[in-house]
Amino acid sequence: MEGSLERVGRRRASLAIVGRPNVGKSTLFNRLVGRRQSIVHNLPGVTRDRIFGTRDMGESGTVDIVDTGGLVPGGDAEGLGAGAGLGDAVGLNEQVLLAVEESDVLLLVVDGGTGLVPADQEVAAELRRFGKPTLVVVNKADLKDSSSAVHDFYSLGGKPSLISAEHGLGLDALLDRIEDVLPTVPDSEAEGDVPSIAIVGRPNVGKSSLLNGLLGDERALVSPVAGTTRDPVDTLVRWGEQTYLLVDTAGIRRRSQVSGAAEGLAVMMARRQIERAQLALLVIDSEAGVTSGDLAIAGSIWELGRCCVIVFNKWDLVDGEAREDLEKGWARLEEILSGPPRVNTSALTRRHLGKIFPLVEGVLRDFSCEVSTSELNRLVQRALERHHMPAHRGRAWKVYYASQVSTAPPTFMLFANRGLPVKNTFRRYLENAFRRELDLPGVPIRLVVRRKG
Repeated sequence: MEGSLERVGRRRASLAIVGRPNVGKSTLFNRLVGRRQSIVHNLPGVTRDRIFGTRDMGESGTVDIVDTGGLVPGGDAEGLGAGAGLGDAVGLNEQVLLAVEESDVLLLVVDGGTGLVPADQEVAAELRRFGKPTLVVVNKADLKDSSSAVHDFYSLGGKPSLISAEHGLGLDALLDRIEDVLPTVPDSEAEGDVPSIAIVGRPNVGKSSLLNGLLGDERALVSPVAGTTRDPVDTLVRWGEQTYLLVDTAGIRRRSQVSGAAEGLAVMMARRQIERAQLALLVIDSEAGVTSGDLAIAGSIWELGRCCVIVFNKWDLVDGEAREDLEKGWARLEEILSGPPRVNTSALTRRHLGKIFPLVEGVLRDFSCEVSTSELNRLVQRALERHHMPAHRGRAWKVYYASQVSTAPPTFMLFANRGLPVKNTFRRYLENAFRRELDLPGVPIRLVVRRKG
C-alpha cells in the first residue's frame, strides 16, 4: 500500500471491562467515562466491537477504558441474539482477548442477580492466562437476591466489588481499588487539535474492512452480515506529522429499514459521528452502485457542513458496464457535494488505499482556509459584477463589505442593505463563486447575510 499510516501508541494506563454477555459491561463503561457512549440494551451481544473512552483519575492521570463484547467461552454463539453463528462468537472472542492483551488492568463483571454461573468461571480462567491485575465486579448488587450469592464470587479471585452500574452505587469504592492497581504510566502527550474523520456509509459496504486495511490489522470486526458494527470505534492514527482520529461507524439506513431497537440506536449514534467530525469518508459499494441511500448520506454530510472524500470500495469487482452506471451515479454525488475528491479502492486487496490520506490532508487544509478581508471583498466584487443583482420591489440587493468569521467550514459574513433568504438562488451562486475563486472543490461554504445598521 502506498503511503505510511500508523496507529498512535497509547502511553496511558488502560483498563478493559470484560465478562460474559449481558452482565452490564456497557452500563458500567458509560458510568466510568461519564457519558452514554456505548450502546446499552437488554439483548445479549449488542456490543460487538471494542469501544474506547477515557477517565481522569486525578493524581493517577488519565486512564483509557475499553468496553468489550461478551466473552463467549468455547466460542459458543448461544445468547448472541438472532442471526448470530459460531463465526460471530469466534470473531467477538478475538476482539475481547485483543483488548485484554493490550490493557493493564481488567474488570471482570458478573451479574449479582443471577449469581455465579459456569460461564463466569470459564471467563475468569481465560483471563488468568494473561497474568494481569483483575478486579471482580459484581453488578446489580442492589437486587434482593444478590446478597446471598455474593460469597460465591470470591472463588473467581480476591474480594469482589459490589456495585449497581445502572444506579451508580458503589462506584467510588471501585475507583479507589482501580487506582490501587493501576500502573504508573506517564500521561500521553497533548493531542492538541486532532481532526476527526468519520467513516460512514450504508451497512455492509466495507467500512470496517477499509479501517483494517488502512491500519494493516484486524482493528474492527468484519462480517458479511450487515449491521455487525453497531458501536462507533475510535482509533488515533498518524499520517506524516499529523495525527487523526478515525471513527468507524455503524451503517446508516433509512429509518424504515432499521430492524430492532439496537440497530436503531446505532443509526442515531452514527449520525452523531458525522456531526462531531470535520471530514467524512463516504464509503460506497462499487458493485451496488450509487444508491438513494448513498445520496441521502451525502446530503446529510453537506447539510451538516462537513467536507468529504468519496471512497468507492470493491472497485476490483466491477466490470466495464457496471463502471458506466457508477459514473452516472458519481455525477449526482458531485452535484450534491460540489465536486469532492474520490478514490477507487479495494479494502480487501488494499489497492489505492494509500491515496486516501493525501486527499484527506488537502481537503482538511481547504476546509480550514482563511481569506484576508481585502481579498474577500475583491472576490465579492468580481462575483457581483458577473451576475444580475436580485431586486425586491424595484430595489437592487447591495453588499457593502464582507469578512470571514470562522473556518471549518469557511464562513463569511456579508453586510448588505437587506437579508437574503436561505434558499435564494443568488445565495447558491455566491457560494459556488467563492468555492471556484478560492479553489475549494468539495468544501461547504457558509454565508451569513446581515442587514447593515
